[in-house]
Amino acid sequence: MTKFYYLITRKEILALLLIINVLGTIYGYYWYGYQLEETPAIFLIFVPDSPTASLFFCFVLVAFLLKKNWPLIEALAIITLVKYGIWAVVMNLLTLMITGELHWTGYMLMFSHLAMAIEGILYAPYYRFKWIHIVIAGIWTLHNDIIDYLFLMYPRYTIIGDYLPQIGYFTFWLSVVCIGLAYYYGIYKQRKQLY
Repeated sequence: MTKFYYLITRKEILALLLIINVLGTIYGYYWYGYQLEETPAIFLIFVPDSPTASLFFCFVLVAFLLKKNWPLIEALAIITLVKYGIWAVVMNLLTLMITGELHWTGYMLMFSHLAMAIEGILYAPYYRFKWIHIVIAGIWTLHNDIIDYLFLMYPRYTIIGDYLPQIGYFTFWLSVVCIGLAYYYGIYKQRKQLY
């Protein structure tokens, strides 16, 4: 396991992950393009959930490459990467279960979003955030749920409208669990030295 952590903290791996995440973030904002065109300006920052999560992680990687820690961004990254990573996998599986089919992009989204969740946890031993950062990131995340399910700014999956109360309820508790994971992995567990 020590060799594995040595490998994932090498500058070359961090730089490669940064490139992959930048490309994924750009694609994510592109995917939300049509929805963003219809979104009132006041909600714009809250609509592109997954690309914003991966953008947070891009900043985490930049900080690591600079041998720094940006605690608030780290807290936002772990909570949102895990939350939206799992959320997208569940929504695509739900689509497959209900409709009996899933476009190839749905499988691609499941793979890429699962990777997001894994990334968030994998690098958690190197995060240096404190309680206050978790509180701020938690407020951001729960506020985003309110925007999505009270003001109906949720991502445009065809099935969500049919199951809005259930998906909103699931999403709220997923947020709570991810906030708890941020505490467990980012504060409770033993820290590792990145540089």
